[in-house]
Amino acid sequence: MNFSHEVDAMCRVAKGANHPSAPIPQEGLWTRAKEIKDIFGLTHGVGWCAPQQGACKLTLNVKAGIIQEALVETLGCSGMTHSAAMASEILPGKTILEALNTDLVCDAINTAMRELFLQIVYGRTQSAFSEDGLPIGAGLEDLGKGLRSQVGTMFGTLAKGPRYLEMAEGYVTRVALDADDEVIGYEFVHLGKMMEMVKKGTDAGEALKKATGSYGRFKEAAKYIDPRAE
Repeated sequence: MNFSHEVDAMCRVAKGANHPSAPIPQEGLWTRAKEIKDIFGLTHGVGWCAPQQGACKLTLNVKAGIIQEALVETLGCSGMTHSAAMASEILPGKTILEALNTDLVCDAINTAMRELFLQIVYGRTQSAFSEDGLPIGAGLEDLGKGLRSQVGTMFGTLAKGPRYLEMAEGYVTRVALDADDEVIGYEFVHLGKMMEMVKKGTDAGEALKKATGSYGRFKEAAKYIDPRAE
């Protein structure tokens, strides 16, 4: 180790107080993290690319500093889906420090990794107060039985009003309007459930019917519109 001339010429003054790092909450414990292997936790975070064309929601489950599970959800840019595919292979097995300094292909995913790193090392994780943390695979619970991201897609204009395109329940097929042309409900298809039924041999038309549901006062509508055509 090299010292400048000024420091080398200084006399030594003994260090008195020894303040350790503050403890952080991790999986039901208070720990003083000194090394990467001291880091535990499951958490979520959101990142965005420089031109803000798309966003990424990233979920990581970290045990002893190593990423054991990664859920990568992207929105708004077609190229991000391929980047997410690569990131899902890159992330597991890396320490969070390695992952922070690894090109995760998409700027939005890189930004999400940065935000998650800050949350995890400061003890601001979803599992901070859960004894033993959450098991590997817990990230999939956010997706529900159909294993699809929960996406809301809406469009509206002053001239023609709102159009509901996709809700958490699924792909919106019809919107219900009352006598004043105000939205009072909608019909949706749960695409995850539908595809599961089709995979198991159910006729596509029958699967579509079984996976269709409605929300609100859908059956009381004065009229129905196709949000993509009307």
